[in-house]
Amino acid sequence: MNKAILLGTTGVAVALAMLGFGFVTGSPQTAKADAVQIAQAAPADTKIDRAEVEGIIRDYLLKNPEVLLEAQEALEAKQKEAQRVASLAIIKDAKDQIFNSAFDGVVGNPNGKVTIVEFYDYNCGYCKRAMEDMKTLTTADPDLRFVLKEFPILGPDSQKASVVSMAFHLMMSEKYGEFHNALLGAQGRATEAAAIKVALSLGADEATLREKMKDPSIAEALSKTYDIANKLAITGTPSYVVGNEVVFGALGQEVLAEKIEAAKAAL
Repeated sequence: MNKAILLGTTGVAVALAMLGFGFVTGSPQTAKADAVQIAQAAPADTKIDRAEVEGIIRDYLLKNPEVLLEAQEALEAKQKEAQRVASLAIIKDAKDQIFNSAFDGVVGNPNGKVTIVEFYDYNCGYCKRAMEDMKTLTTADPDLRFVLKEFPILGPDSQKASVVSMAFHLMMSEKYGEFHNALLGAQGRATEAAAIKVALSLGADEATLREKMKDPSIAEALSKTYDIANKLAITGTPSYVVGNEVVFGALGQEVLAEKIEAAKAAL
């Protein structure tokens, strides 16, 4: 193969590689356009041997494997930014449901200037450990409003415990913080029976509580929470919404404090 043909073939190989990486990095249209442009720049009499082109691409990737890592990093960064932008719109559109649902408990200052919303499950071990973060943050910051959003995703026991919790909140919202801390901080698995036991210990009437548990608006509220979580790409607990940002996972008090300060600065 003469030099001109080699250069043309190499150009086409690179173009094909770009097309492949374009799909990896989520830009197929741009990559395809670039690939076509490069391919068109090759000599008109260039004959492409598929095996040779594949060999060129293979050799290049074996000699430069970091390109694959760079492509993966670019993809992750692009997806993360796309999710951040999408989350801004979702949080704006569902602001009342996220921050002001009548079914959510509130601890700290109910009139605080900054709100952090925690999506949690009573049977989540990370949520149990993160409870201390909530206590520390609300104690240290008298202007912090901390919203507790039921997000039972760890099976039927979690769902039933949340129904009791939400019914209790509708009945005795002034004692919801105590209920939350007692159930989330208890040893063993949170169940309907365990949640009812905590509610009764705080003065709830069992017959009234069980009747309130049948309220269809509780199921409707949980359905809305699942929908919002899905749109925000929240799939685990704990997860948080602080200002206009979604924070995934139990990242600790210091990280949450930083996010809270950033939300304050944005006011």
